[in-house]
Amino acid sequence: MPILETREVSVRFGGHMAVNDVSLTVDEGIITGLIGPNGAGKTTTFNVITGLQPPTRGRVMLDGEDITKASAHKRAKAGIARTFQRLELFGSLTVRDNVLTAAELHRIDAQTPEAATEALLDRVGLTDLAGQRADSLSTGMARLVELARALACRPRVLLLDEPASGLDEPETDRFADILVDLANDGLAILLVEHDVPLVMRLCSHIAVLNFGELLAAGTPQQIQQDQRVVDAYLGQGTDVGESS
Repeated sequence: MPILETREVSVRFGGHMAVNDVSLTVDEGIITGLIGPNGAGKTTTFNVITGLQPPTRGRVMLDGEDITKASAHKRAKAGIARTFQRLELFGSLTVRDNVLTAAELHRIDAQTPEAATEALLDRVGLTDLAGQRADSLSTGMARLVELARALACRPRVLLLDEPASGLDEPETDRFADILVDLANDGLAILLVEHDVPLVMRLCSHIAVLNFGELLAAGTPQQIQQDQRVVDAYLGQGTDVGESS
């Protein structure tokens, strides 16, 4: 059974159907990609999953339980965490305190928030920058702080909205390695990302949205060979790299 599902989810804003009958599945230990053109409905789908946007119809399931009417807070407590396309850090706080704030709010075992924070900083490679103000960091380092803060919520499902935005190639590779390690530890990851080669490299399963509808779903190889996806998003001759 998938840990996370959307079942025939639709969202209408007035006369505009932003998401139409979208069913997705996300499994533990797997990085699942969600791609498509701007305005395809990806962020709206994220908002439905995290409880920020009620669906017009359809259901959201977490580990077989219907959470469609649960608040965003209850979903977070149940194990859904998210990062945003726009960085949402406390700029005047240090890297450590940004993560510590989340760790204090989501303490669930005997480990102290301070110990959890240090472990997370080490995991994402930010120990040496722990005392720096968040607003002094490069975009790549700030993305890692956001990731550590999301992990402080002890999620079972992690939703990442454009996490490679603004990253250079070494930063992207570093971020990718961390995501692979997290998935290998059993975390379910749903990734929205316009860096198509990165998606093809990281994801075992990819869903493609176009005009709010699910255009295709499958392995990276299947998606690259789907002419509908090529026409709508990838483009002829697009070099998407090697999938893993």
